[in-house]
Amino acid sequence: MNQPQAAQSPASQVDEAELAKFEAIAHRFWDPQGEFGTLHTLNPARLAFIGERTSLRGARVADVGCGGGLLAEALTRAGASVTAIDLAPSMIEVAKLHAAGERLQINYRVQSVESLATEATGTFDVVTCMEMLEHLPDAAQVVSELSRLLKPNGSLFVSTLNRNLRSFMLAIVGAEYVTQLVPRGTHEYERMIRPSELARWARDAHLTIDELGGLEYNPITRSARLTTDVSVNYLAHLRRAEAE
Repeated sequence: MNQPQAAQSPASQVDEAELAKFEAIAHRFWDPQGEFGTLHTLNPARLAFIGERTSLRGARVADVGCGGGLLAEALTRAGASVTAIDLAPSMIEVAKLHAAGERLQINYRVQSVESLATEATGTFDVVTCMEMLEHLPDAAQVVSELSRLLKPNGSLFVSTLNRNLRSFMLAIVGAEYVTQLVPRGTHEYERMIRPSELARWARDAHLTIDELGGLEYNPITRSARLTTDVSVNYLAHLRRAEAE
């Protein structure tokens, strides 16, 4: 199931309790057997979804809610120039140290998406926002800020959780209480996002959804794969409208 990255954005968009949770466990981010182990398993599938739909080599990419840098490093290895932001200082410190050890050049910042969108409006070819929207009080506003980062016809990639009985049983009951893949209280059912809601927010932000795909995690084999089933975990490829 989705494991969260640190909450991202100022004032009405940030959840301080969520942020504090990630500050406390940031030092364990790169332990594949720890609290973020599921993210390590999901990451190759997430990167494949992105790489099959846009060119990363030479692309300017913003990774919003980057956590300890798992996706940011993968994007960099794929040839992108990456700016990665998060509001959890400990996560950014962990990300910087790990990237240095891997000899990777990544522009890590403790910064809100609103601030980056104001500073760098319309400058990114690709924006990624993984496992973050379902943890925010005002996800619609964040989608709008993500859109502002994009060049005309640029691509936004989002991963999140659907809201229905099946996702409740798998992502909350199953993942948090039965298998304990993620800590209890990681997800709130009311904040999960139906694709129709994401599509509405996208339209308001001058975005269109090009494609949806499912992301399936097998807790027995600890493996992940892309599917067409978007009833639980899903990925979305959105595109910014071309300049008039």
